[in-house]
Amino acid sequence: MTDIIAKLRDEDLTTYAANEKLKVDSDYLRGQLMEDMADIATGAVSDGDLQLTKFHGFYLQDDRDLRSERRQQKLEPLYSFMVRLRIPGGRLSTAQWLVMDRVATDYANDTLRVTTRQTLQYHGVFKRNLRAHLKTINDVMVDTIAACGDVNRNVTSTANPHRSRLHLELFKLAAKISDHLLPHTRAYHEIFLGEERVYGGPDEVVEPLYTKHYLPRKFKIGLALPPDNEIDIHTNDIGFIAIVEGGEIVGFNVAVGGGMGSTHGEPDTYPRISDVIGYVPVDKAVDVAEKIMLVQRDNGDRKSRKHARVKYTVDTMGLEGFKAELENYLGYALEPTRDYRFDTTGDLLGWYQGEDGLWHYGLFVENGRVKDYPEDSPIHAGMKLKSGLKAIAESFDGDIVMSCNQNVIISNVPEAAKACIDELLDKFNMVKSATPLRQHSIACVALPTCGLAMAESERYLPTLLDKLDAVMRDAGLEQDPIVLRMTGCPNGCGRPFMAEIGFVGKAIGRYNLYLGGNFTGTRLNKMYRENIDEKTILEELTPMIHRYAREREPGECFGDFVIRVGIIKATVNGLDFHTQ
Repeated sequence: MTDIIAKLRDEDLTTYAANEKLKVDSDYLRGQLMEDMADIATGAVSDGDLQLTKFHGFYLQDDRDLRSERRQQKLEPLYSFMVRLRIPGGRLSTAQWLVMDRVATDYANDTLRVTTRQTLQYHGVFKRNLRAHLKTINDVMVDTIAACGDVNRNVTSTANPHRSRLHLELFKLAAKISDHLLPHTRAYHEIFLGEERVYGGPDEVVEPLYTKHYLPRKFKIGLALPPDNEIDIHTNDIGFIAIVEGGEIVGFNVAVGGGMGSTHGEPDTYPRISDVIGYVPVDKAVDVAEKIMLVQRDNGDRKSRKHARVKYTVDTMGLEGFKAELENYLGYALEPTRDYRFDTTGDLLGWYQGEDGLWHYGLFVENGRVKDYPEDSPIHAGMKLKSGLKAIAESFDGDIVMSCNQNVIISNVPEAAKACIDELLDKFNMVKSATPLRQHSIACVALPTCGLAMAESERYLPTLLDKLDAVMRDAGLEQDPIVLRMTGCPNGCGRPFMAEIGFVGKAIGRYNLYLGGNFTGTRLNKMYRENIDEKTILEELTPMIHRYAREREPGECFGDFVIRVGIIKATVNGLDFHTQ
């Protein structure tokens, strides 16, 4: 096993990416954050600490809609933080939800956002409110530790742990993996929660897994229970695919090397779906997660952050080479892969009953934004999602669960409480009539808060969907689902490269159009047209959708159709993504 401390000696770090020296010099993620948080002359933090905040679960952003105006007024940008919670498996009790709701009102922009990593994030959290925000959620056992940064991030699991005992078992394992791979440093507690530092001397070791170097880049783990693939298992650095025999989860197929991010114009960067490398029994899952993370810790590219994800490590070492290194770390071999299949990446919406007789309501939340919309809103007129979910959380003692499709499941509802929840859904106008196309859509935040966004996404996709819904209706496909996703840049937070139709922002009002992903989340798409506007998008997709309606085979999904008839070539693997 490689000795990471010997491999990355401090004196050699000048040859590595700047973030590597920053991590080593940070005193286990403390840096100067204590001083930065006390500086009320600015809403920002210093450049070095800007990177460290990510390990604690938040990013510095500013309102890009106001940049020019504030510049003219000789004011600094309107800085605030995006704060992301760590919620393995996405479950909150209704009591916890009420606190999350209050925090959004008191310390953020009065909205919550369900993310594609099955958690919540807040926007518009000013520096003066950050500590109060974190202390309030900590009081109900929620934190933001490792929700961002070069560490293992929020571990995703099936969309509703209460659907069956197998779903619950998977959820519990997700929490166990998350806890096992948490950073050990107490920096978060000292800086933001007021804990007093306890010094252990100059040889104090506080990160037995991460060391002072942490990981080369972010690291993501997901667990899926076939035939449902609502978490997009193959987009994770590690995917655990549950194998059920005799009504029990006996183990997992292990997949490695998934990831969505790329950079426009740089073919050496590409999205990649994970490869299944073997099977392990249930009792070895945590150990395998740890050892894959350590292989990446010791072999990932620390010189180029654009080449530092596990997907590139797998392709550099070769799949068999990576597997052999993993088995060396484990001290045992993986077993042969077992059979499985996926049917869908979508969520169950509306009322459905769990194995134990309790009820669950899958609530479609377009693009994950939980807010109250004004009556004159052009998209969601009069929808009171935030107030409505608050009223529902006050009405019964159960759970509210987030999904990786940005939806919310009102969970563990007794039969006697269903009518009350139906009344609240109606009273707050929470259920919007949504076509299957819209229900299978995802958008990232993009403008105005994301500093990486090149184009709109969340604010624009509903408008484009209105026009595409009309095309689908004219083609007689109004009740047919197509997986459609949009992001404002190629970093891939909304998983656009897995969609049957994907849009990736290139500039304001212009997108790259991708086709050929599949409905089950097991194939990447490929770029079809570059840098096109809405008019061209509709000109391209309208005849294609009508042709699909006329010529599709029984049960054939759109992504499979466009490949079969030669509109686009299939992407076999990540290295094949840019080939035409």
